[in-house]
Amino acid sequence: MSIWWSLHLRREAASVPLARRFLLGTMETAGVDPDISFDLSVALSEACANAVEHGGDRAAREEHGDLGYARPPDSGQYRVTAYLDGEKCRIEVTDSGPGFPARRELRPAAPFEQHSVEPAPSCRDVGAESGRGLDLIEQLSDHVQFGNRPGCGAVVSFDKALKWREDALLTVS
Repeated sequence: MSIWWSLHLRREAASVPLARRFLLGTMETAGVDPDISFDLSVALSEACANAVEHGGDRAAREEHGDLGYARPPDSGQYRVTAYLDGEKCRIEVTDSGPGFPARRELRPAAPFEQHSVEPAPSCRDVGAESGRGLDLIEQLSDHVQFGNRPGCGAVVSFDKALKWREDALLTVS
C-alpha cells in the first residue's frame, strides 16, 4: 500500500503550518517513526516557506530579467506533493516564481512529474542571509534536488527512507 497526496496552497504564511500538519497527520496515521516524521515536516516547512517568500514575486522576476521564455502570471499559489510507500517518502514543492538564480553553480533536479527542468543552484552558494532553509532541507533528507522549470518557477524535491512503528498501518511488503 502507498499514500499519495497533493495540495495547492496560497502563497501565504498560514499555509506553511497547514502543509506541515497535513504531512504529520498522514505519517502519524500510517505509522511512520516520529523522528522521521519530524525531520520531513521541518524540511517541508522550509521548502514551503521558500515558496511563500520567493514563489511568485513579480519584482524578483524583473530583477532576474528575461530568461528566454515567457513566464506565466503569478498564480499566488504553490503546490506540495507527497508520496509515501513502504520504503521512503518523497516530497516535492513547486511554485510559479522566478526560480533559482542562474548565476550560481548548478546541479540537476528530477521532478515527480515528467516535465523539463533546468538545473538549479547548490544551496552552499547562497549568501549568509539566505539559503539556510535549503541547507536544512539537505541535512534532514537523504536525497535533495533543486531545479527550475522553464516558465513555471522553482521545484524542490527531497526524500527520506522511512522507519515504521511496530503498530504501523502501512509497512514494507
